[in-house]
Amino acid sequence: MLRFSGWLALGLTFSLGGRLCGEDSPEPTPPASAEASSSPAEDSAPPSGDGGKDARDSAPRELAPDADPPVDPAAKYDLKYKFSPGEIVRTEVIHRATVQSTIDGSTQRAETQSKSIKLWQIKGVDEDGAITFVHRVESIEMWQRMQGREEIRYNSLTDAEPPAGYEDVAKAVGVPLTIATMDCRGKILRRQEKRVQPVSVSTQMTMPLPEKPIAIGESWSSPVEIEVLKDNLPKKIQTRQKFTLEKVSADLATITVDYQVLTPVNDPAIEAQLIQRMSSGTVRFDIAAGRVAGQQLDLDRHVIGFSGAASSMHYVTRFTEELLKSPVKTAKKKPDASAPRKLKTPPKKSAKESAPARS
Repeated sequence: MLRFSGWLALGLTFSLGGRLCGEDSPEPTPPASAEASSSPAEDSAPPSGDGGKDARDSAPRELAPDADPPVDPAAKYDLKYKFSPGEIVRTEVIHRATVQSTIDGSTQRAETQSKSIKLWQIKGVDEDGAITFVHRVESIEMWQRMQGREEIRYNSLTDAEPPAGYEDVAKAVGVPLTIATMDCRGKILRRQEKRVQPVSVSTQMTMPLPEKPIAIGESWSSPVEIEVLKDNLPKKIQTRQKFTLEKVSADLATITVDYQVLTPVNDPAIEAQLIQRMSSGTVRFDIAAGRVAGQQLDLDRHVIGFSGAASSMHYVTRFTEELLKSPVKTAKKKPDASAPRKLKTPPKKSAKESAPARS
């Protein structure tokens, strides 16, 4: 959530009208608007000189077009993923990153961007509400720029062959990557990797949701263990993602996301490995539909001394994911050379054309 190549892979995705785990909580009843009726003080006010209250005072006041409707601060909201067996859920994922590093007085700048269509195919829902789905990437378009090197681009929809170094990316498009089962709160119960993926991509797939209904302003968290290298030996760092329900408007919940490192880290070399996971931002969750509608996570961090006293790194990223409602094109596939070719059948001649010509 949140890296959704890894999160995000996050929990984006489920549709209205399926089974839910646990019992459904009643929908919060919106409070009567105080703006729609007069206060006791107004009712008891003496009549004006024209025999009654001014029309501007007695008319109900309307909210400004951009204002949110009044919300009961005591209302609680039950956030759950909802789905239907056989449903196909697509999201567009865009990840941009710029990294500028300086080592021994030499500075290098690298820019990357990828835009992909992520697909979840809901295979089934059991009586306990556990969801089994297949995760794949339908298409991807990406480019990379580095100082002193030629720009590299790849588009799975238009390029029959990937450029050097992108072969593994091309092989991972349009095929099952992961088969997973999760509960309606986003907890992964079982997971089977169909293709080996980088650790940064194969971690968190869904945004975890709170176990019970929560009110605006309340928070919940999810522990995340990250493995880094220290003197070429693996070291585990304990972190957590903190989620806070900021507001609810028209069944759309706005949730802020923050990343916190729990293990003390005083080594810039370790901090440089953690920096890619430290994004924060907001997620929009559709309560009625039971899915993430979109999210944006940003990061802008400096690390000093990660490779010597004079070294520095500036890392800037933006990750966005938006739910798609219309079908999209799938990746272009090369024709199978081993498949037999079909011969075209010549059109049948009409009786007039096939009759012998008279002399």
